Amino acid sequence: MAQDDNVKILKVALIILAVVFLVYGFGFLFVPGILVKLSERNPIEFSWLRWSGGVIFALGIGCLMVSSKPEKQGIFVTSMALVALFTGLGMLYSWIMQEYSGATWFIALPTCLAFVISCLLWWGRGQAKGIL
Repeated sequence: MAQDDNVKILKVALIILAVVFLVYGFGFLFVPGILVKLSERNPIEFSWLRWSGGVIFALGIGCLMVSSKPEKQGIFVTSMALVALFTGLGMLYSWIMQEYSGATWFIALPTCLAFVISCLLWWGRGQAKGIL
């Protein structure tokens, strides 16, 4: 029972990350025009968004798979924690340096979400280190 409690945070963090990845991945892969319109930016070539959407969507599926059985998946968990951290840092830098000029919520929400998910993954990783 104690081991289940130690893994619960990690599983929840992976499921949250999976949902975020699946939503963004689906959007970039299948309906990039809607996301571009929401960002209030000029249209771009959708191929630049579709390939990254496929990668993000696949990572979401991977997170779901690992959340169901996280044993010996420390490398994946660490990688996803780093993905979330570097994503947040990259978006924060872009926001601070005013490289992004679209709708503020469109960069603020995923920036904050990335940092929260990164913290949850690092915390969950620390709690579940016995099985990873």
